[in-house]
Amino acid sequence: MKIIETLKNVWKITELKDRIILTLGLLLVYRFGAQVVLPGINIDSLGGLQAGMDGGILGLLNAFTGGAFANASVFALGIMPYISASIVVQLMGIAIPYLQKLQKEGASGQKKITQITRWLTIGICLVQAPGYLASIPGLSGSTSMGAMLVPGFSENLFYFSSVIILVTGCVFAMWLGEKITDKGIGNGISLLIMVGIIATLPQSFIQNAASRLEGNGGFMMILIEMVIWFVIILASVFLVMAVRKIAVQYARRTASGGYEKNVFGSRQFLPLKLNASGVMPIIFAQAIMFVPSLIGGSAWLKDTDTGVWMQANFSDMFGFWYNLIFALLIIVFTYFYTAITVPTNKMADDLKRSGGFIPGIRPGSETSEYLDKIMSQITLPGSIFLALVAVFPAFVMKLMSVQAGWALFFGGTSLLIMVGVAIDTMQQINSYLLNKHYDGLMKTGKNRKAVGQ
Repeated sequence: MKIIETLKNVWKITELKDRIILTLGLLLVYRFGAQVVLPGINIDSLGGLQAGMDGGILGLLNAFTGGAFANASVFALGIMPYISASIVVQLMGIAIPYLQKLQKEGASGQKKITQITRWLTIGICLVQAPGYLASIPGLSGSTSMGAMLVPGFSENLFYFSSVIILVTGCVFAMWLGEKITDKGIGNGISLLIMVGIIATLPQSFIQNAASRLEGNGGFMMILIEMVIWFVIILASVFLVMAVRKIAVQYARRTASGGYEKNVFGSRQFLPLKLNASGVMPIIFAQAIMFVPSLIGGSAWLKDTDTGVWMQANFSDMFGFWYNLIFALLIIVFTYFYTAITVPTNKMADDLKRSGGFIPGIRPGSETSEYLDKIMSQITLPGSIFLALVAVFPAFVMKLMSVQAGWALFFGGTSLLIMVGVAIDTMQQINSYLLNKHYDGLMKTGKNRKAVGQ
């Protein structure tokens, strides 16, 4: 089979093999750390905490950390503080001249931005860690934090040591992600999130399957669910891979291919992604969706009809109003994030400098306006498609009575991250295969074994 032959070729390339082994080893360290409980907590008291994470927004946060959130693990905060810091720095780069200057300085500027992101990550951890520790008793159903600790362990000592450990755990996870990016197969931070999501998938599927086999639809419903799941995965792959190709023509180019020749009227394509913003609009929208329930539970609204309604409708991530507002926010944030991440002006300038032009469109500002118009046109269907994928778990939850944990894998951030990272990783590996085996395709080139070594 072709897939087996491809895997053999991967193993022949020493550099790629070493990178894959290193990546798997670092991911294994991350998964091991997710099982290490914070010192002082009685493991027997974690059952209530894990039960409180089933489904809902907390279930989604738990999925991102691979179960570490519900385990009160040293990696309970996961890599999300770093993601939050990266988003903040990226958005601040629009308004703060200093960051704009760093973005234009190339590698040295990017190094400084990375350092700023790291320090901001630590600051976010110092805020989130005490909040997480304070929420543990309420989520687990315990009367106090002291009731969850082993006998004789000081509560003050627990809070002090746990904050330090949670911050250190997040920084260590950030370091693991950067090492995977530098020394592994790339996309280190994304791989950590994907591995955490995949870690909760088997348990969610088994629990849902057991419920079906006990009389809630039987084996046929399990089969139908799997078919729907594969269809939504294919739709997500289409969403990630779909591009609009803009024809670009070069008046005169010089190409070298064994001998030098002139190519007049060479036509290429400029690919504009249907979903250029990735999963960021969903992450932004989910962050906003925490606000209504918090406002509804505030001291001045919690006893009013409005407050009760807001808490009831915006605490349930599978509810109608939650998903309606969620979908609208995703569409709005898709336009916003695409506008700040797709530099149509820079694309037009690069085309002009390289002697390229879009047929029928003048180089310069007119090209920029044309590209901006095309991006606006393709962003609308892309944003609607993204919103539908994001709210699809609510449909399968309500219409097919799928368990909440398993429903999260039928769309939303979890599925899109899994699909996007898997595609990027395959492209990374494929680029190594093409680079290392290119000479082996030519009769006069080096043999594959020599290139691999």
